[in-house]
Amino acid sequence: MPESKLRYLVHFHGIVFIFGFTSILGALISLDAFALVWYRMGLASILIGLYFIVFQPSRFRVARPEVPWIILGGLIIAVHWITFFYAIKIAGVSLTLSMMSTGALITALLEPLWYKRKIRFYEVGFGCLTIVGIALIFQAEIQHFLGLLIAFLSALLSAIFTLLNGRLVRRVPADSLSFYQLFFGTVLMSVLFLFQNRFTASFFVLSLEDMIWLLVLASICTAYAFIASIHVMKGLSPYTIMMTINLEPIYGILFSLLIFKDREFLSPMFYLGMLIVLSSVFLNGLFKIRQQKINRKEA
Repeated sequence: MPESKLRYLVHFHGIVFIFGFTSILGALISLDAFALVWYRMGLASILIGLYFIVFQPSRFRVARPEVPWIILGGLIIAVHWITFFYAIKIAGVSLTLSMMSTGALITALLEPLWYKRKIRFYEVGFGCLTIVGIALIFQAEIQHFLGLLIAFLSALLSAIFTLLNGRLVRRVPADSLSFYQLFFGTVLMSVLFLFQNRFTASFFVLSLEDMIWLLVLASICTAYAFIASIHVMKGLSPYTIMMTINLEPIYGILFSLLIFKDREFLSPMFYLGMLIVLSSVFLNGLFKIRQQKINRKEA
């Protein structure tokens, strides 16, 4: 592996470790999913904007043809985070993250459509194996059906967002892309909140604990991690991105078991289903690496 690609990969593993803690913050913050995401995106865009003003004013400039795609990315990431945190609120950290681990295989199945290549047979096979794992999880935790379904939708949105930004980052600087996607995501949510009359005095009253966790979420887990995760897309494929992101459930579930203890322990069938999902993802990755080596030899 080239040194530059290895550096991107190591950097991204650190980011995914931060992502793993994000789910814990979602459980600790008392706000509902919509308010939580609005504060997260708004504070993060302000922090990045201040950084641009002080250090890199030129980063505010982006090509006009890219703006509609950036706005679309902002909408997708906003809905992804809303569904992610809502699932955590109603189903818990472990169950939500078990569904998020399907993101790599969703990406593998969407990549052929996005990049107009043939679907690989082994990707479909591992996709079917993942369905078995998901079925076991749903069967074991059927009382959380809605939460699991919303978490799966969140994983789908995450895959679409990764594919979209995999192209955009080649034309727009990562920090500019992050700022405008967070900014437009905040604007779109603000318009929705205005129609819903959510901007009341009580909306802006936060507990000290929520304020602290929101600042951590907006600065470290969003402003930094969001820019860095888009930046590494320059050196890593969308599939590698989603493969690495699949460590997030492992980190997040370990965090939740340590912090929330008995509250996050689930049935043995759940862990069996999750093991099948994670195994199919990693085996799919091994097959992809093997296929790439075969292709190089044939070339």
